[in-house]
Amino acid sequence: MRINLTSVFVDEQDKALRFYTEVLGFVKKTEVPLGEHSWLTVVSPEDPDGVELVLEPNQHPAAKAYQDALAADGIPVNSFAVDDVHAEFARLSALGVRFTQEPVDMGPVTTAILDDTCGNLLQIAEYKG
Repeated sequence: MRINLTSVFVDEQDKALRFYTEVLGFVKKTEVPLGEHSWLTVVSPEDPDGVELVLEPNQHPAAKAYQDALAADGIPVNSFAVDDVHAEFARLSALGVRFTQEPVDMGPVTTAILDDTCGNLLQIAEYKG
């Protein structure tokens, strides 16, 4: 058994696709129109056949409530591995990304938390050794 898909609720798929590709650097894998929305996934360019992140519309009231509650409490919905948190923090900050937590060294991991502009907080993490 392996992880194939994981989802993140987003307020607008087009805006989310731009942020996750043009800012974070993922690449679009799948887009299948389904009426008002699409089945829309992105992947890491380093692993194009790896786990797909579904940019899921937050249209269900429970999804929006879940998303709002996590953001209000400062809890990231996902964590993405990076080679150098400080370098990514600098790169993303230069692009105008808002961070709610600057890089923090936590022993075996350094993390930072950013706002994806689509209703979520995301963690980036650098794992040491």
